[in-house]
Amino acid sequence: MKDRSADPLIDVNQLKVGMFIHLDLGWMSHPFPLSSFKLSSEEQLLILRRLGLKQVRWSPGKSELPLEATPMPPTAAAPAVVAEPAHDAEDDARERHRRLLAEQREALLLCERQYAEAATALRDLIDLVPREPTDARDRSAALSRALLDKMLVEGDINIRLLNEGAGDRGTAHALNVAVIAMLLGRAFGLGRDEMLDLGQGALLHDIGKMELTPRFRHRDDSFTAAEVAAYQQHVAKGVMVGQKMGVGAGPLLIIAQHHEHADGSGFPQRLNADRMSIGARIVALVNRFDGLCNPLLSSKAMTPHEALSLMFAQGRSRFDATMLNAFIRMMGVYPPGSVVQLTDDRYALVVAVNSSRPLKPRVMVHDAKVPREEALVLNLEELPDLGIRRSVKPQQLPRASLDYLSPRSRIAYFFESAGPQPMPPGEMAA
Repeated sequence: MKDRSADPLIDVNQLKVGMFIHLDLGWMSHPFPLSSFKLSSEEQLLILRRLGLKQVRWSPGKSELPLEATPMPPTAAAPAVVAEPAHDAEDDARERHRRLLAEQREALLLCERQYAEAATALRDLIDLVPREPTDARDRSAALSRALLDKMLVEGDINIRLLNEGAGDRGTAHALNVAVIAMLLGRAFGLGRDEMLDLGQGALLHDIGKMELTPRFRHRDDSFTAAEVAAYQQHVAKGVMVGQKMGVGAGPLLIIAQHHEHADGSGFPQRLNADRMSIGARIVALVNRFDGLCNPLLSSKAMTPHEALSLMFAQGRSRFDATMLNAFIRMMGVYPPGSVVQLTDDRYALVVAVNSSRPLKPRVMVHDAKVPREEALVLNLEELPDLGIRRSVKPQQLPRASLDYLSPRSRIAYFFESAGPQPMPPGEMAA
């Protein structure tokens, strides 16, 4: 990627709509979805001034400023027209491919940097809990607020599969649950205060596990009844930690109820759906999904498609039915991370889903004619003649497809604004 330090600085009061700028700030320090973007409104200019910044970097080459009227020069003989070198269709296609590939990589890198910043902030605040519980509470609230502010964009949001899960398993799990839970809360139209409570509670839902010995932090099928009871203690311990931190009632209920089930079969209080908070019902659902996709033993991991299918077939009584249906609509029948076979028989990895078009995700396709590092993501919405035939397990893939697609052993999700997609209708569909 280009070295941003080479971009010129400009005073904030000289910024104009159409300029492409870069904010050299931490992800939690500004409300914009990305740190590099084109200014599109006077409101954005006002927000930038309120941030207290004096200068920002900008890229003239990526900016779109209105042409200023300039006086016409005196009439003179027309200059000789120099013929442009001819470009054939193949050259144009290669150049377009290079440009789209660069845009695709930059979008993914931006999404991964946001995830990494959020994961670092979460690890830091968790480390603070034993020493500075109230400071950790404030930081968890700030992280929830930052996540929400990034989601408040116009238009749709894609749920994006990342190349690798950042950080340790516990951090990745808490962040996965928080991101997906807040997107589900957004789909349900929760108010800002409810969303902030939901995010904070999701980030802290397993905070009680830090009070357990490592052996009991993750339930194992071989546990005795006494060991299961020791594992289940993380809920009560989490409530006590949350009280020491001084978190509000909303997040505390999520910590207390995230293992309850709608039919009363959960723990520790065997509550049914009517007695669970809406935040707890959301987190219980998402927590189960991520647990199936990212178990302690990767050999037991389900694909996201398998996890959704199991939850729908066997767990409908365990979850709020309306919420489960909304979750499946949001994640898509084939969530990011699912391995699929397309209707033209090629194998593909689902890398992003737009919840308003769940049957038409974005996929990376195994194409032996295209090197993996040059593979473009296909937007199936733009390819009406191409669809998904079935979901497949990674171990069912031919070796060449398995090496090319490299399905993730651990699933990590984040979100990105759903801008124009890089694949126009019909291109590379053959």
